[in-house]
Amino acid sequence: MAVVHNPSHCLFAVPKKGRLYEQVTDMLKGAGVEYHREPRLDIAICKDLNMTMVFLPASDISKYVGEGNVDIGVTGIDIVEENVSEVERVMDLGFGKCRLCVQAPVASNITDVKSLAGKRIVTSFPTLTKKFFDPLDEELGVTTNIRFVSGSVEAACGLGLADAVVDLVETGTTMKAAGLEIVATVLQTEAVLITNPQSTHKNIVNLLKHRIEGFITSKKFVMVSYNCSKEVLEAVIKITPGKRSPTITQLTDGGHAVSSLVKKGEVVRVMDELHAAGAQDILVFELTNSRM
Repeated sequence: MAVVHNPSHCLFAVPKKGRLYEQVTDMLKGAGVEYHREPRLDIAICKDLNMTMVFLPASDISKYVGEGNVDIGVTGIDIVEENVSEVERVMDLGFGKCRLCVQAPVASNITDVKSLAGKRIVTSFPTLTKKFFDPLDEELGVTTNIRFVSGSVEAACGLGLADAVVDLVETGTTMKAAGLEIVATVLQTEAVLITNPQSTHKNIVNLLKHRIEGFITSKKFVMVSYNCSKEVLEAVIKITPGKRSPTITQLTDGGHAVSSLVKKGEVVRVMDELHAAGAQDILVFELTNSRM
């Protein structure tokens, strides 16, 4: 069945495959952005928003957003910087985190990245690589030979095609398997929500921002609720100050009910401290979404 884009709709570009695609679609589902994508189609209409989803290679999304072909998109900071895209960064999304690094063979025992200036570098990020090596080249009076390849960058040194590579490192497993090690970090990157500064759909962009912020908060925090006497109130609210402040309600017996957001990674420790301080009926509630 053909899907027809309404020209008045906001266009939202999403990575079409891979790990980033999975993370973005999970985020959009949690943020209440509903759509149905037909198999093998790279376009889908949203159910409750005047918005059309388009599924594109992550490496192209910042170009389309920067040129105004689409209004909003998700890609990596590394892609935005590599493409020198004139986009507005709406918000960092907290996933897809990795580093763009200069990597050299372990056997080369290179400890100073300056020793690679003037050498052969293979990368999928020639713009960022040149920007990194240009100051070193100028300082040392050399010219680094930067060669672009679209994939299998880590194999270049083993094949004798390069003295070092510049590539993304997430866990380091692929890098270590290729006998490489990090010499220097070029850029810290993660997924980012971007928009075209001239977009006429600022209302939808702002709505999406609030929805996504609410979902991200719900993934980071839980709600802790407990009762306490008037005597220990001051002590327990110091343990749970909340994201802004706790919600405190007076009970008929003279005590208080307290609710507060707590980071997920800290909740067990916080519960122990509350119990020791005299709090009772301590409960933890998972969040599915929020608005702050």
